[in-house]
Amino acid sequence: MNLSSIRNFSIIAHIDHGKSTLADRLLEKTNSMPKKKMAEEQVLDQMDLERERGITIKSHPVRMYYILNDREYELHLIDTPGHVDFSYEVSRSLAACEGALLVVDATQGIEAQTLANYNLALENGLVLIPVINKIDLPGSEIERVKMQLIDTLGFSEDEILLVSAKEGIGIDKLLEAIITRIPPPRGSTEKSLEALIFDAYFDSYRGVVVYTRIFNGSVRKGTKIMMMSNRGVYEVDEVGYFSFGLHPTETLDVGEVGYIIANIKNVKDAQVGDTITDADSPVEHPLPGFKRIKPMVFCGLFPQESNGYQDLRDSLEKLQLNDPALVFEPENSEALGPGFRCGFLGTLHMEIVEERLEREYGVKLVATAPNVVYKVYTKDGRLIEINNPSQFPYYSEVEKVEEPYVRVSIISPSEFIGPVMELCLGKRGVLIDMNYIDPIKVVFTYELPLSEVMFDFFDKLKSVTRGYASLDYEPIGFRESDLVKLDILVKGEPVDALSIIVHRDESEKRAREIVKKLRALIPRQLFEIPIQASVNGKIIARENIPPIKKNVLQKCYGGDVTRKKKLLEKQKEGKKRLKQIGQVEVPQEAFLAILKSE
Repeated sequence: MNLSSIRNFSIIAHIDHGKSTLADRLLEKTNSMPKKKMAEEQVLDQMDLERERGITIKSHPVRMYYILNDREYELHLIDTPGHVDFSYEVSRSLAACEGALLVVDATQGIEAQTLANYNLALENGLVLIPVINKIDLPGSEIERVKMQLIDTLGFSEDEILLVSAKEGIGIDKLLEAIITRIPPPRGSTEKSLEALIFDAYFDSYRGVVVYTRIFNGSVRKGTKIMMMSNRGVYEVDEVGYFSFGLHPTETLDVGEVGYIIANIKNVKDAQVGDTITDADSPVEHPLPGFKRIKPMVFCGLFPQESNGYQDLRDSLEKLQLNDPALVFEPENSEALGPGFRCGFLGTLHMEIVEERLEREYGVKLVATAPNVVYKVYTKDGRLIEINNPSQFPYYSEVEKVEEPYVRVSIISPSEFIGPVMELCLGKRGVLIDMNYIDPIKVVFTYELPLSEVMFDFFDKLKSVTRGYASLDYEPIGFRESDLVKLDILVKGEPVDALSIIVHRDESEKRAREIVKKLRALIPRQLFEIPIQASVNGKIIARENIPPIKKNVLQKCYGGDVTRKKKLLEKQKEGKKRLKQIGQVEVPQEAFLAILKSE
């Protein structure tokens, strides 16, 4: 098709603002949806998890055709994931477009991810069409949301479109705006092949299916292509476009969005953001923005049953084929036995992987508390990256420790300013900026350690704002912090699996919580068991588990007092000897309670 008749666009929105429902209406209006799909809602969200959580996890592009003024247009909708953990994939999907629909809920207004997505779209030079959705709801505040879009994001009133994705109101005007406002793609078929990978998945029969947008040149069956990041060369077996399945075509030309199958055996060889070029006449420079995805959050995954190790390994390997951001390596825990140390993009990505392992592969899991990556600089000039407290070097060797920080955007009703600031201050946050979107909504910008955001920050934020606050964050690099390793000793012996990395100011409070919890969970023995917490070799908290006492005087019914004393002395000597040779078995429940607690 002629370049001037092609439009590539995306829909970006905060979670639950109606992005997937709007996509449904566009598909219906362009007659792109098969009849059997008509009764379903959110047809592009194909996983049960996506429907249950109301978020898009996997990108789903689709081609549509629409006639305006007797001319047919080819529209490529590149659906994007809807969570901060997948912001890199979102940025690559946006890089494959020329425009985007910025959808805002008429009852909620601008939220944290609305701002994040808006900035991401501007960075990629996209033309934005502001859309206010859910105008049919009784609680909609159209004028207030319009003013937010005008005052905060700088749109003019005549740019803003009003739609109801559920009722199908305003969809024709929206399609017309997509064609008239979003520019057609640029490029030339005469130039060498230049294509962006914005997603990929593994097909067990055909290998990797690469989702791509062609910027220059064209690709057809038999073309020899090269991945610019790893210089891998492959011969194309099939090309085509997406429309509720794969539809093979003769060629994929400049400006088009489609798929390439080229007998690629591993998803890691076709990384998101990489550039595909012609192996015989490659381009000099790849398309900008490519970066290798690095895990931000780590946790241990262990099978509940000791004989489930191999099943867990097989399941992780299968899942990794379609999720290259997941990394794992074998790990052995004193408490939980053999398992894997797994790396994720964030806590939501971690939860999704855990749920998919349990649902799709039937693996029963025990997951430890998540950790971030720390950079430890030693006095002899080495840099050690650690994601497990047991790897932390001895305190006398440590020069300094750095931890990852994130810039957090919080949008909250103005009545909760005090509780939000108190929460962020308690999490070692530094206030960077605070602005009013309108008289009743305020946006905070904080810089916080990722380790503080990761655990219960979002739950506490929702709690202090009665569920009205929204959150978005982006990594901003590593910063030096006063971090220490908190060791837990049971009967004088350190237990590696219970060690944690904490800020020095928090260490005493955490130490007291842990030893108190262990005191309740470790069963009593015939001898006293001390439980201690230490930092840099200094004990900072202690609890004692009292011994079980046997009544040795039970058989004494009278007689001389010296007989009783003799029996008590004998018991005392026996306990002393038992204390020296007795072993304490820490039950698995105790490890889980500590690993899960925060």
